[in-house]
Amino acid sequence: MQSIQLAIWMVASLVAISLVFDFMNGFHDAANSIATVVSTGVLKPQQAVAFAAMFNVIAYFIFHLNVARTVGKGTIDPGIVDHYVVFGALIGAIAWNVVTWYYGIPSSSSHALIGGLVGSALAKSGWHSLNFDGLMKTVAFIFISPLLGFILGSFFMLLVSWLYFRTPPSKVDRRFRRLQILSASLYSLGHGGNDAQKTIGIIWMLLIATGYASMAADAPPIWVVGVCYLSMGLGTLFGGWRIVRTMGQKITKLKPVGGCCAETGGAITLFTASWLGIPVSTTHTIAGAIVGVGATQKLSAVRWGVAGNIVWAWILTIPASAALAAAGWWIGHRIM
Repeated sequence: MQSIQLAIWMVASLVAISLVFDFMNGFHDAANSIATVVSTGVLKPQQAVAFAAMFNVIAYFIFHLNVARTVGKGTIDPGIVDHYVVFGALIGAIAWNVVTWYYGIPSSSSHALIGGLVGSALAKSGWHSLNFDGLMKTVAFIFISPLLGFILGSFFMLLVSWLYFRTPPSKVDRRFRRLQILSASLYSLGHGGNDAQKTIGIIWMLLIATGYASMAADAPPIWVVGVCYLSMGLGTLFGGWRIVRTMGQKITKLKPVGGCCAETGGAITLFTASWLGIPVSTTHTIAGAIVGVGATQKLSAVRWGVAGNIVWAWILTIPASAALAAAGWWIGHRIM
């Protein structure tokens, strides 16, 4: 009886840690949803955060759980998963998020979690425990998502410039101040729909490994889905202000028309990735779109040094979080 109670306590504790990561994901990545709409002055920071949090939660009713299936069943071998592997993965992801949040670096919470799973699985069982098909899709989108964001952001900016060539700037500004509300809501939907599912996937993985969910089930328990979306929405509500300034002001200066184009390009990229079941970085996506918008004005409008620092953070995220996760797995064996 005591061993059963201990097992239940461990699972409950790991679910709680997963929700802490989910909260931090929203907290850390709030900048992605609101940076453009805040930097253009369309919404005040407090309004933008509440707005983004609301649409993060609404995503629960819109998106299928394709990304959760990829994380839960298609990243590492489900057969090697136990509470130590999940603990190490979460510790690695959370630790990297704290470091990058403290220094205001817009890294990817998504890739921190994937790196955490990889590092923890490697620490336990070596290379054969990795699902390379699933991982390669994720790695490929490290490059594809910002590139697609860049292409779509610059395309929409060029299209708008052509359509409104003879329109007075003041009229364009007024119109796109209203349209940016729509584009920001779409981006926040995409953000919630892709990011919350990653935590759903890892809790689902834990429940399968401990016998509280069936491997044959097509979807995780409904309570897992609900609490993950809610937890992420709360994280977004509290916001990650250190990163807002980097994303919304340091890369390039944005006006409402540019913010609208960047958010629209980013939203299309996130919707596409969620439909394909690929966990992508909302940070990578919106940063690529912002750079694309800035580059249509002139190349010097983009602060390439800042963009370069962000790219280095992207490159380091998976190996750094993997190393931290391996250490977390080792610590878990000592304390659990």
